[in-house]
Amino acid sequence: MSVSIVDYRPDHAAVWAQLNTAWLAEGGFAVEAKDRVAIDDPQGMFLDKGGRIFIAERDGEAVGCCALVPTDDGVEVCKMTVTLAARGLGLARRLLEACEAAARVAGAGRLYLETNSALTPAIALYESFGFVHLPARPTPYARADVFMEKRL
Repeated sequence: MSVSIVDYRPDHAAVWAQLNTAWLAEGGFAVEAKDRVAIDDPQGMFLDKGGRIFIAERDGEAVGCCALVPTDDGVEVCKMTVTLAARGLGLARRLLEACEAAARVAGAGRLYLETNSALTPAIALYESFGFVHLPARPTPYARADVFMEKRL
């Protein structure tokens, strides 16, 4: 078995949409307006803004993803998921490592993310990776009720 983290390419568009639609459905979450833009236009939402998208591949098949988008004081980690069949292989941690490495190269001061309190395995991963909880703040996502950062 070969696993790797690669940069998003235009031929990843369909799998990007599939992965993101799947995790939202799995969590019982609605596809919100900001999700729709991110799913339908990853180039405009992330890459054209100076962000990155990483795809986790197992034996050449895309089984996970994560995006970074610049913020005023760092980068936001967005749209992170690994398929059910590929969980437990350490791919989510490897995606976070790719995000942190890219953020450091870009000179970002922090990684920031928003998630939902029902996603306890994800929150445990973020905590183990050095993220700390922040107070609630305004967000465009109805589902977001957990806010975290990792200072770099």
